[in-house]
Amino acid sequence: MPDSLTYCYLKHSSSAHCGSLPCRNNIAGGDLYDHIETSLRNKLNSILHSVNDMTDTDTIELYERHVRYYESSCRRLGDACDYLNRHWVRRNYDNARTHIYEINELAQRIWRETLLKALFPYIKEKCLNFIKKYRIDKSSIDIEVIRKIIGLYLDENFQKNRNELIDEDSSSKPVIDVYTEYFEIEFLQDAEDFYRQQNVRTLTPESISEYLSEISEYYDFEITFAKSFLPKSKSTLDILINKLEEIYLTEHNLSIIMDKMKTIVSNENTQDLRHLYELIGRIPKINKAVAKLIENHVYENGIGDITIKDSETFVDTIIDIQKKFLEIFYIGPKFKCALDEAFHKLINHNAITLQTGTITKSAELLARYCDTFLKKRHKTMTETDVEEKFKQILIIFKYIDDKDIFEKFYGKMLVKRLIHELSVSHDDEKSMIMKLKDICGLQYTSKCEQILQDIDVSKTLTDDYRNDIVDFSVKVLSSNSWPFSLLQNIILSTELKATFDSFQDFYISRHHGRKLIWIYEHSKGELQLQTDSTEKKYKLLVSTYQMIVLLLFNEKVHWTVGKIQKKTQIQFEFLVQVLCSLLKSKILFSKEISDIKMNHIIEFNDEFQNNEFRINLNEPLKSNKQKDLQHLNQSIDEDRKLVIQAAIIRIMKPTQRLKYSLLVQQVIEQLSSRFTIKFPLVKKCIDLLIDKEYLEHESDERDILCYLS
Repeated sequence: MPDSLTYCYLKHSSSAHCGSLPCRNNIAGGDLYDHIETSLRNKLNSILHSVNDMTDTDTIELYERHVRYYESSCRRLGDACDYLNRHWVRRNYDNARTHIYEINELAQRIWRETLLKALFPYIKEKCLNFIKKYRIDKSSIDIEVIRKIIGLYLDENFQKNRNELIDEDSSSKPVIDVYTEYFEIEFLQDAEDFYRQQNVRTLTPESISEYLSEISEYYDFEITFAKSFLPKSKSTLDILINKLEEIYLTEHNLSIIMDKMKTIVSNENTQDLRHLYELIGRIPKINKAVAKLIENHVYENGIGDITIKDSETFVDTIIDIQKKFLEIFYIGPKFKCALDEAFHKLINHNAITLQTGTITKSAELLARYCDTFLKKRHKTMTETDVEEKFKQILIIFKYIDDKDIFEKFYGKMLVKRLIHELSVSHDDEKSMIMKLKDICGLQYTSKCEQILQDIDVSKTLTDDYRNDIVDFSVKVLSSNSWPFSLLQNIILSTELKATFDSFQDFYISRHHGRKLIWIYEHSKGELQLQTDSTEKKYKLLVSTYQMIVLLLFNEKVHWTVGKIQKKTQIQFEFLVQVLCSLLKSKILFSKEISDIKMNHIIEFNDEFQNNEFRINLNEPLKSNKQKDLQHLNQSIDEDRKLVIQAAIIRIMKPTQRLKYSLLVQQVIEQLSSRFTIKFPLVKKCIDLLIDKEYLEHESDERDILCYLS
């Protein structure tokens, strides 16, 4: 039928195109217009009469198919009659003959007057009857046809100008949403009527299981059935579920059910929970309520165990808590969400974070745990064991709110591990970074990856540099990736300067235009020590600062602190640390060791003896920890401001103008996976961008922001 209808339209469309040229035909414009109108009316009346001999299903299917074909055919007919529209139709319309329309509009009106008005109520009624009948006896229906008919109600072309057709009384209220007015309201009422008539047992504390089993079948059937034809763009399914809850989950019923649920959750009986999950799986209201019970139960029972600030105890305790409750409550995805929320609260809001007054403590403790593991894990651990430990770390990491805090602490500790060669395995370091990258993306781990790359390049560089005089290795680091603050330059001893200068000449010959800046405070070396009183030789592992001081005693056996400082140019606070470590080892001695002054005399201990052949004296210089922490917090704040400003620009650039509140909302949503973000900080960043002339308030609407390109 649709194919023959389309052919009919195209045949008349061809006649219209030829007949509208008066120089070639004797057909007048009015005759052609009347001929098209008569042909269309006759064709549609013929289709309408044929409906009397069709079944309900065939009628609905015919109607739906003709809607689609007629829409496209009318457009093509209008295009073919372009000359007729521009001349005869326009001339008559201008002469106040308002009943004359362009051909496309004429065809649409004929459709509405002839077929739509006659069949629309019938089609709607039959669709609703099919749905009602299927609820009652599960009789076979064509879901695809029903879905297509409902789809027509949402179609823009169908919605357009339908008010005048569906109700001839022009004084009646116009239909704003055809779908809601002519399908959704009646569909929901039919569903409510049906389920209120069902004979459901009375709920008692003893019959909860049977009651839930019975209504769960209704929920399961109705939700599955409704999803097969209801449009996803509408909230009909949610309203339908609410109606089922109004019928079966009254306040009294819900109270009885939840009392039982509280007991089941408190007892932590996995078997009862599995049975419970099967019963309430398709009942959203109970599902959410039970999920909340589980969330609160896990949090309240786990919070008391998280009290120690030690990073290893903190992480191990959380892993144990999670393992325990996953075994009990991980029955299905809906309960998994409740567990996730409980673990999130346990990790970010516990006794430790409350004591320190900040949730960032959890991120710091996790970073310290990673540091300890990567430095001290047993070399005998298998690859499987290492992967399992990484898995546990990443589970906690996913729940951390302030992942940027973790990144800062982790990066700082990574630098120390690599500089002082404390990592058990370089492959472990790479593996951990790759896992963080998989979760948070390239930008999150870019600095750490550059740091690891510098170490790899430095190994190759050291292999290429050969020095037969001393065993020398070097790490060449990118200044923009390694967070080092440069100290005052020192004076190298003659023994060291030649080697440092040799490598610098080698490096510059390979990399023209680059500049090497030596970071002596992070360097170390090995000295051989032999005293006059013994023939025993010792190997001393020392920092570069310790080495410089010890080499002075090749010149003479006693120095004042002031002369050592002048000879080496080591800052006094660090020189004191170096001297204290050497005095403590008894390689040097002084009468005054409790409070070192510039005039104190330091002497070499010619009678030094030690049972060990290899002695590790290397102690990294200690800076002010409080200042380091303040600097770290400041860098975090500054980095967050930059990240927020970048997000604002990303949002504003394509939109050009946006409401203030909506911009803040989108920024918070976009960055919530990186850190906890609050409105005042976003506002401050918006103000900064306004000051920098990236944004401005719209002159007549102050709550609208405009992007300045």
